[in-house]
Amino acid sequence: MSAIKQIKAVARDRAGKGAARAVRRQGQVPAVIYGAGQPAVAIALDFNQTKQLIFAGHFLTTIFEIEVDGKKIQALPRDYQLDPVRDFPVHVDFLRLAKGQAIKVVVPVHVIGQDKCAGVKRGGTLQIVEHSVELLVPSDSIPDFIEASVADLDIGSSIHLNDIKLPKGAKATSQENLTLVTVVAPSGMKEEAPAEAEAAAPAAKA
Repeated sequence: MSAIKQIKAVARDRAGKGAARAVRRQGQVPAVIYGAGQPAVAIALDFNQTKQLIFAGHFLTTIFEIEVDGKKIQALPRDYQLDPVRDFPVHVDFLRLAKGQAIKVVVPVHVIGQDKCAGVKRGGTLQIVEHSVELLVPSDSIPDFIEASVADLDIGSSIHLNDIKLPKGAKATSQENLTLVTVVAPSGMKEEAPAEAEAAAPAAKA
């Protein structure tokens, strides 16, 4: 799990599109903190810091301690919007966290062991079916990623979500037999199999 990061914000008096545009003109990013049965809080974040945090990676699985006018709120980014042309942040949604709360997060799948994969050595192609999975995890132990080792995979073999040892307290929200990675046979091998079967047929009749 990533360490809790500190970020400062200022409270906004007004919400809505007009107020958000005014915040952007001041070189800030409008955001909102909601959840945990409390009223939503409209805030403004520093533009440069927010942009750096988003593009540094793991933004949506990092817990932030947001200081708003002297009050600290722990929250998790749930979504952010980027300008479709200039690719800079225009809004961020934060989910307020309560102690002991379980939340759904999308966690990347890191594939390891490619250099030892028997199927790849035999000419197969490694195919990553799912690059991320959704998990239900305690808010204080969000994993940065889960690992799927393909070291023992042969051609035609796959790794499913239920083959992965999930972090303590984590549960899959999708089907447990979800395919994550598979090794696909090369096209030449697929073509050879029918040809071998045809050649073997006359011999069997004889």
